[in-house]
Amino acid sequence: MKKVAESKGKSNISKSETSGLSRREFVGAAAAFAAFTYVPKRVLGWAGGDSANNKLNIAGIGVGGRGAEDLKECENENIVALCDVDLAHAGSTLKRYPNARVYRDFRRMLEKEDRNIDAVVIGAPDHIHAPAAIMAMRMGKHLYCEKPMAHTIFEARRMTEVAKETGVVTQMGNQGHGGEGLRLCREFIEDGAIGTVREVHVWSDRAGTPERAWWPQGIDRPKGSVPVPETLDWNLWLGPARWRPFAKFPNSQGELVGYCPFNWRGWWDFGCGALGDMAVHNADPAFFSLDLDAPTAVEAQTSEVKDETLPVWNIIRYEFPAKGDRSAVRMTWYDGSKLPPRPEELEKERRMESNGILFVGDKGRLLGPSHAGPPRLIPESRMQEYGRPPRILSRSVGHHKEWIQACKDNNPEGALADFAYSGPFTESLLVGNLAVRLQRRVEWDSKTMRSPNCPEADNYVTKFYRYGWTL
Repeated sequence: MKKVAESKGKSNISKSETSGLSRREFVGAAAAFAAFTYVPKRVLGWAGGDSANNKLNIAGIGVGGRGAEDLKECENENIVALCDVDLAHAGSTLKRYPNARVYRDFRRMLEKEDRNIDAVVIGAPDHIHAPAAIMAMRMGKHLYCEKPMAHTIFEARRMTEVAKETGVVTQMGNQGHGGEGLRLCREFIEDGAIGTVREVHVWSDRAGTPERAWWPQGIDRPKGSVPVPETLDWNLWLGPARWRPFAKFPNSQGELVGYCPFNWRGWWDFGCGALGDMAVHNADPAFFSLDLDAPTAVEAQTSEVKDETLPVWNIIRYEFPAKGDRSAVRMTWYDGSKLPPRPEELEKERRMESNGILFVGDKGRLLGPSHAGPPRLIPESRMQEYGRPPRILSRSVGHHKEWIQACKDNNPEGALADFAYSGPFTESLLVGNLAVRLQRRVEWDSKTMRSPNCPEADNYVTKFYRYGWTL
């Protein structure tokens, strides 16, 4: 097994491990002194700017799942450091980049590799995103963070603010945002192909259906514990979350699974459920095409609610106010086994996909697949009659490629799923989980991040952080 460049991680890094003013402290002091001015490291002549061959030096945090796929999209650059708490799960990635230095604790990696890296790719679970992202951005690192951008509404807000304060290039991992389908949706709508849109339906088969188990939801915390796998640092995996014993629990097929890898998504302490996993993909065309901001109210219908996990299925209704020439919009999200009403325009022989989006206009319907894929007018005869809308939007060179180029150009606006876009988008989606947890209509004031009619929502806008993991 590849040698790890550190001892087994702790839940906190002591200042006594370093002498004098640490690199992190210096960056923080410099940022405070500069106030609103960010000076790229390449301008200052520091190491960590573009390498001699004009390739980015990239570090990965959480490299065994989605993070591994993201790094593959970046491997024409220099992958110089890798961090994962589970060396077995990350094994194939460690073998793929044999020259990268390996760490278990992202905090230690960022501090030790500060002069060697330009950018960071985060593929860790949701509850790790904000602590890792904010630390990296404050150190002047460009950032790619997997979806959902944040675990809580407050984290999404803070990450957006820090990105603006530091001027680094950011990108959230909703890969369809760089695709053709997203642009076609907006072009169809702006061309008037379906008239005025006041209603949108978005759905996903996550967290599971009777036919396929994605991850468990609707269960209680398991009693007892099982041994932690030897290759997993459980304390570091928990990170900011309250400590709990490692345990296993049944999925919808009756198989016993552990929290990690992958099965953490349905636990409130670690994930955001199907909404965080798939709404960032499937609802992106609605936010992009209709220029949606924050909802003014959200309500939810769900299966049985548990304290520790999200319900097995959810139907969440968002109310968005009118904006400019656009009418008010009602967007409904469905997950688990739930689907929207089948549109009359859809031919009998065509089935509803397991993931998708449906725009309902007063002159027609536009149906799109998962991950903001290419949409089609329905029925198909209408699509054949209409053809493609006029091309009015520029196209992306690719989701990851545009981020890499923006980093090299030091151009935050060059990454189109940047935190300026993805932060408010993530906040809006996560308001839906407030309605799920509280089982009541939640009116929402985005400016204050509070609910005028539901003060108990304050309990879930932010969360508890263990010592050593605060933002």
